[in-house]
Amino acid sequence: MKRFFLFPFLCAIAALSLFCVACDKSMDAEGDIEDGINAVSDNDSNIFKPLELSTKSASLVNDGFGFTFNFIDQINSATEGDYVVSPLSMQFLLGMILNGAQGETAAEICKVLGYGADGVDDVNEYVSSMLEQLPAMDKQTTLAMANGIFVNAPYPLKDNYKKTVVKYYDAAVANLDFKDNENSLKAINGWCAEHTNDLIPKIIDGVQPDMLAYHLNALYFKSQWKYPFDKKDTALETFTNESGTKKEVSMMKKESLFPYIENDIFKAVKLPYGNGAFSMVVMLPKDGHSVSDITAELCKTDWHNFFTYTMRSSKVNLWLPKFETGSDIQLNEILKTMGMPQSFSETADFKALSDYAAHLAFVKQVATITVDESGAEAAAVSGAGTLVSSMPEEVELHANHPFLYIIAEQSTGAVLFAGRYSGM
Repeated sequence: MKRFFLFPFLCAIAALSLFCVACDKSMDAEGDIEDGINAVSDNDSNIFKPLELSTKSASLVNDGFGFTFNFIDQINSATEGDYVVSPLSMQFLLGMILNGAQGETAAEICKVLGYGADGVDDVNEYVSSMLEQLPAMDKQTTLAMANGIFVNAPYPLKDNYKKTVVKYYDAAVANLDFKDNENSLKAINGWCAEHTNDLIPKIIDGVQPDMLAYHLNALYFKSQWKYPFDKKDTALETFTNESGTKKEVSMMKKESLFPYIENDIFKAVKLPYGNGAFSMVVMLPKDGHSVSDITAELCKTDWHNFFTYTMRSSKVNLWLPKFETGSDIQLNEILKTMGMPQSFSETADFKALSDYAAHLAFVKQVATITVDESGAEAAAVSGAGTLVSSMPEEVELHANHPFLYIIAEQSTGAVLFAGRYSGM
């Protein structure tokens, strides 16, 4: 089977991106340039090995770039100030949701993800491969990914759906009593904290009793720069935002050889982590342009070619702020705009998820990142809630007087046992 190496993980701050390095060129410890495929850390056992994906999965990576940069562009347009998002986390969340959708609802989600109308099985194989391989790519990088589904106990998921998400997404499925808001909230938010090293302690403020299930994906990343910044070179410098407002920030500085490229819109430099399996790409708009111009341009760019092949080694005098950014973004309107409005409407079809499923009540993402002289730590939790189609009338059966009971076989109605209990 033909194999490829590709990776669409992206955590953006003003279009900063974290991706798998393929055929990279990067600086060695003495400032020489070496082929990124042969790049090694101080530990020779930590050699970068490209991802091995099937031909179909590799094509899905490329197909998914359309979603990735459209997602970033939409976030950039809708959000004021700093933000950080994880398109990969959102892809995995929507992949789980896709398995519960049918008909036009499923087709819309597939189209938004960029996978075509009939790609559910291929998407599952792709996600499974990524979940298995990505965390082991760099011993100097901690990359943890988890999927979870918390289900309102009275409204079970379809058996086939549960088997699929457990098999391909390694999803933990738990039944909770959503009427017990305190304990259910503790379980759901506790899961978020556990799988993000406590960086994201909550995804929701309360549990709704009319919710069928909460779908969650968590992604945690921590790594050291391959070539760290020297703390003694960090100093306060003036930073000017797009409105012209100025403020003092702690600016890290480094003058070295880095993969670099520029065009009419922006300048870009690639900063590798660990053994080179992951990198941050910093993109700075040129005079007369903005971050929005960059995100719009990336929607039209062959990202894999740009990231892997077009950057060339240059001596870069790099100034990069130390920063911390956090975001909590509601995504209903953004996903509707991107092409999946039916998922949030009364016409949604999520009956492959559960007989009781109605439509998505919300999709959101909470994310955070810290960048300093040693490296970066980032986490994201993507969450979605699916409503119950119709809440059954609440009734009470208080068996405090004599009653009849029957034990019967389901398919035939054959009575195995029958009796009366009278408390005697």
